[in-house]
Amino acid sequence: MGTRGTLRIYLGAAPGVGKTFAMLGEGRRRAGRGTDVVAALVETHGRARTAELLAGLEAVPLRETAHRGSPLTELDLDAVLARRPEVALVDELAHTNIPGSRNAKRWQDVEEILDAGIDVVSTLNIQHLESLNDVVERITGTAQRETVPDEVVRRADQIELVDMSPEALRRRLAHGNVHPPEMVDAALADYFRVGNLAALRELALLWVADRVDEGLARYRGRHGITEPWEARERIVVGLTGGPEGETLVRRAARIAARAGRADLLAVHVSRSDGLTEQPLAQTLARRRALVESVGGSYHQVVGDDVATALLEFMRGVNATQVVLGSSRRRGWQFVLGPGVGATVAREAGDVDVHLVTHERAGRGRGPVRLAGSPLSARRRVCGWVLALVGPLLLTAGLDSAASEPALNTDMLLFQLLTVGVALVGGLWPAVAAAVAGFLMLNWFFTPPVHTFTIGEPANALALTVFVAVAVAVSSVVDLAARRTRQAARAGAEAETLSLLATTVLRGEKALPALLERVRETFGVRSVALLERTGEGWATAGATGERPAADPAAAETTVQVAEDSVLALSGRVLPAADRRVLTAFASQAGAVLEWRRLAEEAARARRLEEGNKIRTALLAAVSHDLRTPLASIKAGVSGLRATDVEWAPEDEAELLASVEESADRLDGLIGNLLDMSRLQTGVVIPLIRPVSLEEVLPRALLNVPGRRVRLEIPETLAPVMADAGLLERALANVIENAARYGPAPVLVTASELCAGPCAGRTEVRVVDRGPGVPGQAKERMFAPFQRLGDAPKGSGVGLGLAVARGFAEAMGGTLAPEDTPGGGLTMVLALPSARTGTEDREKGEGA
Repeated sequence: MGTRGTLRIYLGAAPGVGKTFAMLGEGRRRAGRGTDVVAALVETHGRARTAELLAGLEAVPLRETAHRGSPLTELDLDAVLARRPEVALVDELAHTNIPGSRNAKRWQDVEEILDAGIDVVSTLNIQHLESLNDVVERITGTAQRETVPDEVVRRADQIELVDMSPEALRRRLAHGNVHPPEMVDAALADYFRVGNLAALRELALLWVADRVDEGLARYRGRHGITEPWEARERIVVGLTGGPEGETLVRRAARIAARAGRADLLAVHVSRSDGLTEQPLAQTLARRRALVESVGGSYHQVVGDDVATALLEFMRGVNATQVVLGSSRRRGWQFVLGPGVGATVAREAGDVDVHLVTHERAGRGRGPVRLAGSPLSARRRVCGWVLALVGPLLLTAGLDSAASEPALNTDMLLFQLLTVGVALVGGLWPAVAAAVAGFLMLNWFFTPPVHTFTIGEPANALALTVFVAVAVAVSSVVDLAARRTRQAARAGAEAETLSLLATTVLRGEKALPALLERVRETFGVRSVALLERTGEGWATAGATGERPAADPAAAETTVQVAEDSVLALSGRVLPAADRRVLTAFASQAGAVLEWRRLAEEAARARRLEEGNKIRTALLAAVSHDLRTPLASIKAGVSGLRATDVEWAPEDEAELLASVEESADRLDGLIGNLLDMSRLQTGVVIPLIRPVSLEEVLPRALLNVPGRRVRLEIPETLAPVMADAGLLERALANVIENAARYGPAPVLVTASELCAGPCAGRTEVRVVDRGPGVPGQAKERMFAPFQRLGDAPKGSGVGLGLAVARGFAEAMGGTLAPEDTPGGGLTMVLALPSARTGTEDREKGEGA
């Protein structure tokens, strides 16, 4: 296999920034150096300067093909491979090929060209990257159906960002350098808004910066470079969970601000046993929130040696500065070691180390809080009973059974009893059993017996060792019991948190489902999410019996946000359960925030739709409504002119023109009024059985009779509809079909008696016009949409939108289909009155 070609991509922050121009410039530079360069496919989009730059470069002929009756051109992959140039220029990497092509996507064609050893220079916009597709849609409101996998772009040998400020790009657009003049205003008001362009620009810069970081990391790893390179300031702050954490975070944030757009990373090193006390976990959660509020990121790593783990983290993120707090150790404690700060400062190399003093420096770490017993009260009681009664019973048994003293055997039996007490009741009952065993062995089985005097030093040592071993074994057994319980609890918490995380990943954002999960997890009677209002508390969501309406009425509460609380009723939860409960509260807060954002997004969409409709309405008023008015005025002015003598046939023609323009104006205004009714939701249909013979004549008043052919069965049952709305819907659909089809429009109707659509009547309006491409079928139902070849003055593009709105208001549907042999068929489906009558008759008979 030969050497694979290299791929260079010009990545654009937005359409129109000059990617194709840059690609052609690179091609001309290489051709000027004697390189064999061909233009495999270049999209000029009608831009004169781009076409001028393309002139003089050899172009590979494009492959011509027909799709749905229309001639189209596509990249000729076989011709490029046969020509075998050194460099091929291939525009628009994300393009989707015509159905029937060898590859579905153009980037797959480029992969074949590269495999053939040909270098490729291509272009791509940031919005076409697969990983950013949903982000771009949320920003711009436009879904990108043509995407390229990120991995394909990341494999490129060179990626060059083509950027331009939003203001400069909008000036290019206004000057007509990107889109035709008639599209400029709509583009500036929609996709090319300043906010959209700024967000797309930031996405492009961040994506390219991340790729630069990846390349730098690979280079450092390949060359074994461990010392930091100060390509970008990265400040690491070490957190212990102590009271100095807030001081360190704020100091590190100030350092990052002075360094300018520096990265701030906070890290906490956990012991490898993974056991963290609850107060420490709560403190770290607050520190994490603080770090994120100042624009940093929080990280948690595991390691037995804090200093070593911290140094490894610093090297891994290529840190340039580290912020640590002064040690809280007292002076004598440094005998045990130099401390984390001193170790990091000694081993940090070129990393700057900031040791920040604080009020707890040198005052000690504070008292260690001993955890409570992990055992139940019943087991502790049984342990104490066994510790008190067991030694007495064992002593009685040994005293009655022993023929002669056997101190070693007796000590082993008392040792076994102590271990048993530790397994049942824990440490302190076992210590009591060990002390009691020591006394019993001393009194009854150590010469001289029945005294606490020990005659031989060896026996004294044996009893001392017995107590020490008994206490040590009891401690180990008790610690194992604690660790087992902690591990079981940690496993349960992990399972619960995993379930909660899975809920988030599955997109289950319904608040009732989340509250019900809280109720089931903690076994409480009810759970309520309360929000503070001006007059008290309001319930944002609740589940269970008798949920609390006020935090004071709940047994357990946890703060969700400043003005919201999660209230649990039924029992008081122990402190150990609050860590998981806090996670649920955080998710509830996220759900509330998501709900608010969704509501704001819906309002924004409504406002945007309103703005679009107002803009389109102004365009319609400025042209489509003025055109018939101009015709009416011209006709009337001509007829009133006193200096012109009109022949009877000319006068009749002028009057017919005035009447036709008036009818067209009446239809336009009627559609505008109907659309406004639909937009405001005031269409209230009066549903009753309606015969098509009743409404079709009125619907065809504005259509010449020779342009419509009716095939309506005489036995067709009426439909359940509003006569007025049905008339307007049919009139709009038929007039639209008659306008675009050269042949007469066929109107048919039939009842569906089987299948999922049984009980419905379909009215089909069939034309033999040019048809509508698949991707445009739904778009033509949007308000103020017209086909690209529709003549000016032919309407404002509301007919089909009004027709579908009226059909859905009557409980029906309006959908497009391709006409066999060419053209478009509009299918209006409505409930049949026959089915409704039969149902009523069955009900009355029952």
